[in-house]
Amino acid sequence: MNDLFSTLETQIETKKIKLGHTDLEYANASSILTEGKGFMDTYDYTLNPYSGCSFGCNYCYAAFFSYTKEKMDNWGYWVKIKENALNLLMKFRKKPLLNKTIYLSSVTDPYQPIEKELEMTRNILQEFIDYHKVRLVIQTRSPLVTRDIDLFKKFETIQINMTVTTDSEDVRKIFEPLCPSNKIRLKAITEIQQSNINACITITPLLPVIDAHEFSKILLETGVKKFIIQPFHGEKGKFVAGTREEASKIIKELNWDNEKYQQTLTIIQSYIPDIGIGKDGFTAI
Repeated sequence: MNDLFSTLETQIETKKIKLGHTDLEYANASSILTEGKGFMDTYDYTLNPYSGCSFGCNYCYAAFFSYTKEKMDNWGYWVKIKENALNLLMKFRKKPLLNKTIYLSSVTDPYQPIEKELEMTRNILQEFIDYHKVRLVIQTRSPLVTRDIDLFKKFETIQINMTVTTDSEDVRKIFEPLCPSNKIRLKAITEIQQSNINACITITPLLPVIDAHEFSKILLETGVKKFIIQPFHGEKGKFVAGTREEASKIIKELNWDNEKYQQTLTIIQSYIPDIGIGKDGFTAI
């Protein structure tokens, strides 16, 4: 670990880092809070301490907001670190954010691997606790989120969303090859729930499922009470990562179309009748 930090410290000076499969670049952002619009229009702000994402899900809508075609084609293999994110947030101390709803994050994962070393998200949480009073939703698919349970407990209003999209590791490896396993994610959100922190599982999007009945039971075993689901539009063929061919193939093999989605949704609703659907499920807390 000391060797890793030494490498990071040396390479930070050049503003570029290679960590695992990910190219990391440091840059200053012009702002850190973005007005909630579109899918996030019930939130006051979205906050993204990073752009890009080393989890690189091959269906991720955020990839299509990449600032170059090269970045889009290499989605999952680059992350831009907004090194002044905390300083930008500190500027709001003179006029604290009171009862503002914030979604962390909308186009990246706030707990992707580099967060373990940099603690940018953790520092932002501490800033909120010390100087503001916000209503916060955190969206992730990383077990690293459990690191900050101690801070979550200090918020009056907070919800942790964990994305789990399928019951099949084979499917997960094709669509989300760089992500933590389903089992690890479910374990993490179970720990959040057992810590008496509001938890939610976002099945967004619902990828091909092998056994909808067992999938529903596994989700409920976490103890989580809130769930959100939305369809995966595989027929549009918008895949950006290197597994696009395999993804298209398994969609055809499993006949994963809108009809199959509706059938699966009906089964899941028989276990979770109040599951949130699409945008309505993401309404600000």
